Amino acid sequence: MKYVMKERMFSLGDDHWIEDERGEKAFLVDGKVLRLRETFELKDQAGRVVAVVKKKVVTVRDAMKIEDAEGEVIATVREKLFTPFRDKYKVELEAGGELEIHGNLLDRDYRIEDEHGRELAQVSRRWFSIRDAYGIHVHEGGDTALLLAIAVCLDHMVAEEH
Repeated sequence: MKYVMKERMFSLGDDHWIEDERGEKAFLVDGKVLRLRETFELKDQAGRVVAVVKKKVVTVRDAMKIEDAEGEVIATVREKLFTPFRDKYKVELEAGGELEIHGNLLDRDYRIEDEHGRELAQVSRRWFSIRDAYGIHVHEGGDTALLLAIAVCLDHMVAEEH
């Protein structure tokens, strides 16, 4: 399934829809402004929270936590310690293992792979002629809520960095 996100749309207090490939509203990114730390809730069409993204308050490296609907941490997106190339971020899964981010985050052209090199999602602005938008293709079997939440984290972290 492919989704469309607006570039740099995630700021506190802003609510934005992620649309599906048919242009229909699929997930709401709800930026929570009255919180101690930066928080975004990812909600489905019915308004149910499917993931919560929270920025860690005090860290050596930039990091954001992703929680499931029950409030359990399922992943942490963080900067790598040593980045000789463009691949600057990784996703540590609470259940064990990591996801790798490969490509150019600033240009919104990257892929998310599991630890075996299997592509779970691809992010690209090349699929759309819409200015300031990019697509996320979640491959079959991929955890849509987790992968979209990772894209939200990366969008926010890269925007803060630049």
